[in-house]
Amino acid sequence: MITRLFSSALAILALSSVVGCSTFHFPGVYRINIQQGNVISQTMIDKLKPGMSKSQVRFVLGNPVIDDHLNDDRWDYIYTIQVGDADRVIRELHVHFIEERLSYFNGDFKPTEVAPEDNVTS
Repeated sequence: MITRLFSSALAILALSSVVGCSTFHFPGVYRINIQQGNVISQTMIDKLKPGMSKSQVRFVLGNPVIDDHLNDDRWDYIYTIQVGDADRVIRELHVHFIEERLSYFNGDFKPTEVAPEDNVTS
């Protein structure tokens, strides 16, 4: 009886140690970078223009992460990265189509503002 109680207590102690170690980080231990989804750059965003076809948008951005068969007029691009012990970073881009043409996009990315050129006459 005492052996069984001791074994149970030892098993509970071992289990709690394993669970406790999952949040404990040993100093100097390398943590891998976890990256998922589509990497979207500002250059890619600046190439998007209203009226582009779906195939042109796919050429610029790649295939969307989420393939929603109920809504073919919206594509979702989601990118997450966690570098070591740092907080996870999530970036989203939602591309909307009307009649198979790019209408607009929204999310964490904005197109670069183009400064108007000075019209200098000579």
